[in-house]
Amino acid sequence: MSEKEYYIPSGTYWPMIGSIGISILLVGFANQMHGVGWGSLAMVLGFAILVFMLFGWLGQVVNESVSGLYNQQVDRSFRWGMSWFIFSEVMFFAAFFGALFYARSLSVPWLGGADNNLFTPELWNGFSATWQQIAFTTPGTTLQSGVLMSVPNALVNAWGLPALNTALLLLSGVTLTFAHHALRGDKRNQVVTWLIATIALGVAFLGFQIVEYGHAYADGLKMTSGIYGSTFYMLTGFHGFHVTLGVIMLTVILFRVQKGHFSADNHFAFEGVAWYWHFVDVVWLGLFVFVYWV
Repeated sequence: MSEKEYYIPSGTYWPMIGSIGISILLVGFANQMHGVGWGSLAMVLGFAILVFMLFGWLGQVVNESVSGLYNQQVDRSFRWGMSWFIFSEVMFFAAFFGALFYARSLSVPWLGGADNNLFTPELWNGFSATWQQIAFTTPGTTLQSGVLMSVPNALVNAWGLPALNTALLLLSGVTLTFAHHALRGDKRNQVVTWLIATIALGVAFLGFQIVEYGHAYADGLKMTSGIYGSTFYMLTGFHGFHVTLGVIMLTVILFRVQKGHFSADNHFAFEGVAWYWHFVDVVWLGLFVFVYWV
């Protein structure tokens, strides 16, 4: 394909299939939340259709790329698309970090009487306007308004599993960078080795997060444990979901490397996944600092 030609993809039915799958998944989820018996079945069906669409559509893109249908213009469009996707992910997590900041830096002082809320402290006898009391108060203690519930003080130490997971993710970023350099040097065996190491570190991270959740839940930290519980699980849970997706994408890239789909100067799919993984690393650093440590 000439570099002066503008690539126009042929018509495809995959977007329609994806829309149908998402619609069924949404309808099933809504009905399952309302206790309708067939809601769970509809969710499974919608998810299965969505997975089928992803395999089919992405497989078609891979085949077109391997066949040499794409030129530099298409490569640039892929890069812009991935850049905007990661930007949307940044905004997604920014919303939850903003909720944590609002609750911690604004709501807690207001409960302590700041900004003309002089009578608020009387809602809870002995209340101290500190985040530590909201997050690590005695079990069974609640605000009379019911807005903030207690969170047990027996939580996972930031310098335990969270610190270990931080080291695992940072190390995975290093191994992925080594894999990228090996690919640019056309050293395929090294690429495979470093990719396997990166995937193993990601799986280890998820395993330790499951262990952490087990400890936290057993100690009483749940989604219903007030503002700290809800923000904790929303931030760490969605991050864990992104790590899971990253591990899946890295596994796909590993298989593609073994099949010889990439060359030293043409491997954007690898780079796009690497961008995503490094983004996940950076988000975790923010989580470690603002959710676990500070």
